[in-house]
Amino acid sequence: MIPVNQPLLGAEEKRLLTECINSGWVSSDGPFVNEFEQKFAGYIGTKYGIAVSSGTAALETALYAAGVGKGDEVIMPSFTIISCALAAIRLGAVPVLVDAEPDTWNMDVSCIERRVTSKTKAIMPVHIYGHPVDMDPVLSIARKHGLVVIEDAAEAHGAEYRGKKCGSLGHISAWSFYANKIITTGEGGMVLTSNRKMARRAASYRNLCFLPGRRFYHKELGYNFRITNMQAAIGVAQLSRIEESIRIKRMLGEYYREKLGNIKGIKCQTERPWAKSVYWMYCIELDKKLGLNASQMMAALLKRGIDTRPFFLGLHLQPALRSLGLFRKERYPVTERIGRQGLYLPSGLALSKKQIDKVVSAIKMIIRGH
Repeated sequence: MIPVNQPLLGAEEKRLLTECINSGWVSSDGPFVNEFEQKFAGYIGTKYGIAVSSGTAALETALYAAGVGKGDEVIMPSFTIISCALAAIRLGAVPVLVDAEPDTWNMDVSCIERRVTSKTKAIMPVHIYGHPVDMDPVLSIARKHGLVVIEDAAEAHGAEYRGKKCGSLGHISAWSFYANKIITTGEGGMVLTSNRKMARRAASYRNLCFLPGRRFYHKELGYNFRITNMQAAIGVAQLSRIEESIRIKRMLGEYYREKLGNIKGIKCQTERPWAKSVYWMYCIELDKKLGLNASQMMAALLKRGIDTRPFFLGLHLQPALRSLGLFRKERYPVTERIGRQGLYLPSGLALSKKQIDKVVSAIKMIIRGH
């Protein structure tokens, strides 16, 4: 079986994790947490880092830190994981959707301004599958209407927009360190910002909103979204080789593009001239003229020992969100099409070119035999 992802965990992770265990500081109070926060914030180019328990927790914490609350509207892509909508809903806010671009699969920034209302508080661009959103128009709209920009950079560790790291472009950003991410701590996430007030609010929210200097006294309701010192130790080790990991990801992505580029009916994600994609997952969209949808291709690949994953189901199609009265009459054609026809292929850091050759060969055989 070729797995869809296999993380690289080595000697440095073992060394720092052992150091952490031997120290006895295994909770969120340990020194690796602060080290991970400072080093990751420095790498991305922000002043503050607030480590949390997951990428979903990071999104909610970032929204809270930005002042998003009851009745506020947050503009986000229809094509993304449910965590984005969930974070807004848990704070009493309302997710407002825009469709995806057909080539990058990121949010269609040309649709954002028409969705702005008097209730709009924030825009949440999501850097899908490691490719940056076109941020200049997003930032321009935000300035014009006085909105907060909250980047979801969970899939874009080290990706760049016009030479600047994703996650440093807006007012605040949310990150995931799940097992399939370029930097992993197993589970875990982080909020980054250069705004001191937002950083303080984020740190408070992840720690039950304890008041400084008065423990067990609360004027607001927060959550235990803390990360452990053990997870942070792994994160420090992972971060130490981030540039090598990005080099590997880009090499694998370019090799996939070379091998898949001439197969009729296969569309690969575009890399725009102003972007540096990190190919978090290497993705393809099947032309419906092939007579194959993503589910059929995935099943056929699995029979050949190749694990894959489907694209996101559009937020407007999620039963749990529709049951709340959201998006019931909304249609997003690009999101719907790529949700049916898109999948991502094995993309882990441990993947070899020989394995990619096997994946590509299997795709060719499936198309020919259909």
